[in-house]
Amino acid sequence: MREALTAQTTGGLSPTSLALAFMDWSIHLASAPGKCMELALKAGRKAGRLGAHIAAAGLAADEHPCIEPLPGDYRFAAEAWHKPPYNIWAQAFLLNQQWWHNVTHGVPGVTPHHEDVVSFGARQFLDMFSPSNIPFANPEVVDKAIQTGGQNFVHGFQNWLEDANRLATKQPPVGTEKFIVGKDLAVTPGKVVYRNRLIELIQYSPATETVFAEPILIVPAWIMKYYILDLSPENSLIRYLVEQGHTVFCISWLNPGAEDRDLTMDDYRKLGIMAALDAVNAIVPDRKVHATGYCLGGTLLSIAVAAMARTQGDRLASVTLLAAQTDFTEPGELALFIDDSQLHFLDSMMWNKGYLSADQMAGAFQLLRSNDLIWSRLVHDYLMGERTPMIDLMAWNADSTRMPYKMHAEYLEKLYLRNELAAGSFMVDGRPAAIQNIRAPMFVVGTERDHVAPWRSVYKIHQLTDTDVTFVLTSGGHNAGIVSEPGHAKHHFRIALKHNADISLGPDEWTSAATQKSGSWWVDWCDWLASHSSQARVQPPAMGAAAKGYPPLADAPGTYVLQR
Repeated sequence: MREALTAQTTGGLSPTSLALAFMDWSIHLASAPGKCMELALKAGRKAGRLGAHIAAAGLAADEHPCIEPLPGDYRFAAEAWHKPPYNIWAQAFLLNQQWWHNVTHGVPGVTPHHEDVVSFGARQFLDMFSPSNIPFANPEVVDKAIQTGGQNFVHGFQNWLEDANRLATKQPPVGTEKFIVGKDLAVTPGKVVYRNRLIELIQYSPATETVFAEPILIVPAWIMKYYILDLSPENSLIRYLVEQGHTVFCISWLNPGAEDRDLTMDDYRKLGIMAALDAVNAIVPDRKVHATGYCLGGTLLSIAVAAMARTQGDRLASVTLLAAQTDFTEPGELALFIDDSQLHFLDSMMWNKGYLSADQMAGAFQLLRSNDLIWSRLVHDYLMGERTPMIDLMAWNADSTRMPYKMHAEYLEKLYLRNELAAGSFMVDGRPAAIQNIRAPMFVVGTERDHVAPWRSVYKIHQLTDTDVTFVLTSGGHNAGIVSEPGHAKHHFRIALKHNADISLGPDEWTSAATQKSGSWWVDWCDWLASHSSQARVQPPAMGAAAKGYPPLADAPGTYVLQR
């Protein structure tokens, strides 16, 4: 209870975990005179570089910067940042940021996890004081203030008041009212054909006269609502599949409350994937299924398929994993929030409420991309006084869900902390669920800028399976890389097939060897699904199967997706 109450003031971060990391780093740094001398020399050299740049900039207006921002850092991209005095402030900040990177890395004896935590904390602290966040030090804000006579600050304050009020009253962000589920989003026609205490199963209405014989079952993540795969009609993956002649089923998860605290990962497997698969087999009998999982849904799907491989290995025609990890040795910066101390702290929080709330999860994800999700919004909405236009993907992102206590505790401990799935020690019904037992062909997608499931971590599926794997590396991040509809010239991806007998390549070798294409990977995936389906098309199946206990219950998107 003490830790649960403490979490209310720390944003869910364990003070003990942070203190251990800081002490490990600081003690080792203090006892490393060579490292300290190196840092002093680097500080002197950086000060010299900045001084030389200032002197040169005074003589030549087009003097090149002495340091460039890191890839993906667009805070100083505007032309005004290249003019004094703003260029000096920006260059000083970037040099200071680089120096602190050296301070927090390469200290002899520091535990790698603690090094990452300290480096992350230092970066968050520095970003708070970036010149781009200071009104008088940001030339774009200064220009806006001159143009509007300071009205941008008035409008920005009004925006802040509105956001603060919505946050206090637990209302969704401004603009989400234009994206209503069932009216603007998740509008692909279909029926809820099965419901239990954990899922609603949606069967989508056919859009073609004939369809592929093998249906598709989609298992989305339960950390967010399923309709990331059925956003607006023009970028809905589900609608695209239906229009290509596929019979599509999709799970819509319950938004759990305190009464669901004892739901386990195995409940999600049984009441979720296995119950949905039974329903699909009843509605489309005597046909194998193309199973598809996204994010956490993909991880759970790999567990379910590995467990099925012992006794029911012939139920699936293929397995597709979208931005889903099966090996958690390199889970990216999310690992910063996962260690034994932090996990005990999270357990206490979830034990108190019965679930992990959406705002607690959102805070962690925002910190991972603080420049994009926190500081850029502060500048744009509050200093520039302009509202960031709401889009469907942002509206979906604001419609988050809760995570039940027992399931989430098991997920973090067994997968993130112990990596039991990759080790072959994750138990299902008293037996290990070994991914090596999967024999169905696999199509696996990673995204280049994924901060939730880094593509190199997703790529490790090659080392875990004994089946053919077609791997795709697509542009974009965890969500935008998957919502990659055809028609965008800037979209690109790499693709390669590894047969079971082929030599396994490292991720960097793979990127050099894979075929690079422009456009959307959706097209290639549909071609792949077609190649692993029966050649003869058939008449669309009926909606549901009332005689078998699966009558249509409601129109899509159902009721669970509307739960708050």
